[in-house]
Amino acid sequence: MSTSSSSRSSSQLGTYLGLSAVLVGMAILFGSLSEYFFSVETFVAIANEIPALLVMAVGMTFVLIIAGIDLSVGSVLALSAAATATAILQWHWATLPAALLGLLVGLACGAATGWIAVAWRLPSFIVSLGMLEAVRGGAYVVTDSRTQYVGDAIGGLAAPWVGGVSASFFIAVALVVVAQLVLSKTVFGRYVVGIGTNEEAMRLAGINPSPIRIAVFAATGLLAGFAGLMQSARLEAADPNAGSGMELQVIAAVVIGGTSLMGGRGSVINTFVGVLIIAGLEAGLAQIGVSDPSKRIITGCVIVVAVIIDTLRQRRAGAR
Repeated sequence: MSTSSSSRSSSQLGTYLGLSAVLVGMAILFGSLSEYFFSVETFVAIANEIPALLVMAVGMTFVLIIAGIDLSVGSVLALSAAATATAILQWHWATLPAALLGLLVGLACGAATGWIAVAWRLPSFIVSLGMLEAVRGGAYVVTDSRTQYVGDAIGGLAAPWVGGVSASFFIAVALVVVAQLVLSKTVFGRYVVGIGTNEEAMRLAGINPSPIRIAVFAATGLLAGFAGLMQSARLEAADPNAGSGMELQVIAAVVIGGTSLMGGRGSVINTFVGVLIIAGLEAGLAQIGVSDPSKRIITGCVIVVAVIIDTLRQRRAGAR
């Protein structure tokens, strides 16, 4: 067990160093192509842009480690934000209870996805795909298909703390640290990795994977709800279209961060670097004048390359 753990830690460190080299190289490239890339304004803009993506990517890291997937996180973000806005604007709730409602909505959506997948032994891909549509429809119903403007009711999350960087960024980074400690230092984290590595072996060891799987999906839904609050605070509005397609960005960041699509391996810290790579790539391409369709093509190619690298890494590990 100690040898396996040491090998895993060494692999994660190698992945981190490789990702850091990619991030630095990308920064140098865009810095040479655009005189504005290496500026305080660019770094502040990136820091204020990524909190919602980063928070959802933290949850998705755990989901992929247990060899699952959750395609509904973008829709859950929208419904959670819509529930909070409705509670504030129409029901005249105070900010804190309304925010808690949004978090509970996210938690319920994630728990429902996990429970259905586990109880009926269905692929989480199919269950979360259905939840994506159902929850998005719920967001339209709750908002009456209109953007709800909440103003600065929850603006504290978007308020600048240090150098113009929002509170949301520092909260998201704190969540990354806590999640990494949970994954690497707790029994729950070891169970998560064990389920993704060999679920049958976990059962034979007397550990029931079902509640752990449900807990992971529930936590991912909760984090998606929190991301909805962060985005509403930044935009001062809850849009029923919010988060549309964002699940693909989340999965891309996690995969680029080295988390295996086959389960059993991943790092929240590396996911953070993956988010920075995605955000830096989009910012750099925008500054050098690349059109939106071309940006999507380039980002898609980066994702495919990351998946190929992950597949080759798996094959190499299996051959040893």
